[in-house]
Amino acid sequence: MERILVTGALGTVGSATVEELISLDWQVIASDLYSRANQKSASHFEHSDIVGVHWCDLTDPEDVAHLIEHTAPDVVIHLAAIIPPDCYDLPGAARAVNVEGTRHVVRACAGASAPPRLVLASSMAVYGARNPHAGLGLLTADTPVAPYDNYGRQKLEAEEIVRESDLDWVILRLGGVLGPAMATGGGGDGFRFSALLPTDGNIQTVDVRDVARAFAAAALNDVVGQTLLIGGDDSHRRKQADIAELLAAMGLDGVLPEGRAGDPADDGCWFATDWMDTTASQAALDYQRISWPTLLEDATTAAGLKRYALRLAAPIVGAVLSRRDPYADAPGTYADVWAGIRDTWGPEALDGRAAD
Repeated sequence: MERILVTGALGTVGSATVEELISLDWQVIASDLYSRANQKSASHFEHSDIVGVHWCDLTDPEDVAHLIEHTAPDVVIHLAAIIPPDCYDLPGAARAVNVEGTRHVVRACAGASAPPRLVLASSMAVYGARNPHAGLGLLTADTPVAPYDNYGRQKLEAEEIVRESDLDWVILRLGGVLGPAMATGGGGDGFRFSALLPTDGNIQTVDVRDVARAFAAAALNDVVGQTLLIGGDDSHRRKQADIAELLAAMGLDGVLPEGRAGDPADDGCWFATDWMDTTASQAALDYQRISWPTLLEDATTAAGLKRYALRLAAPIVGAVLSRRDPYADAPGTYADVWAGIRDTWGPEALDGRAAD
């Protein structure tokens, strides 16, 4: 039986991945940064077949080395990361985790008596701005990378660290991960970030449960040395505005501001999302199970009786969000996500190299 260590195990993707691995009867070791919130989240593992929860600060190389030595995993699924918009607000911390944390994990794995396979979670952010009107075609693993923000730069650096190692490695570049029971909020920063995105931008979403299946398969399948794009089936090729359908399924219909479309003539105003060719990843990992319509149905089921309360609250929520619309009083006609990110979080959000 394989021993699999999951970093970032208490995040959205991490929790789903741990649950998937447990269902496959593998020995699972969960690791994350200690906090009271994480300690509380870890309590739902108490009655499972998980081997244990190990607290680890990935920015501390000695802590990481101890984790790998103590747990002796056959596979490490490295999910821990600081993602947008938090990475914009804390660029130094994001780099310490996303880049240096990955470097520490790679070194610790390489120094193990039996080096494990390393499966790295990366992102479509490495491709940079994607104008859906420019005829760029579907994203593939061979599409040239051109990261536009600190997250994309950091993920690309992390990929390079992994590729340059002597480990058996697999890299999964994730699309827009969603789930039926994901939080409908995200705080003021989360809303502002989402509201800045061009409503007609392409995004290939993927259910978090399918992402978990992809990581589980990448842990053991014959995919060493491959970079694979992880997105849902063709029904997940959506426009950014379609994300409102998920909120509506939960009961929050019509709460998002109208937003703005992107300028078809400006390649630089679009976010780093697009549609993917997932033929290779599906053939290698066989992970796509949940279509977009099924995700919406599951979201309605997961909301349960809360859906009725959310429907009643929707007009109030919509009014509040409209007042926080970043484009409400902004000049111009089109969305400019990068200008909005720079104005909100500073230039460090885009260069990815400045310290906090």
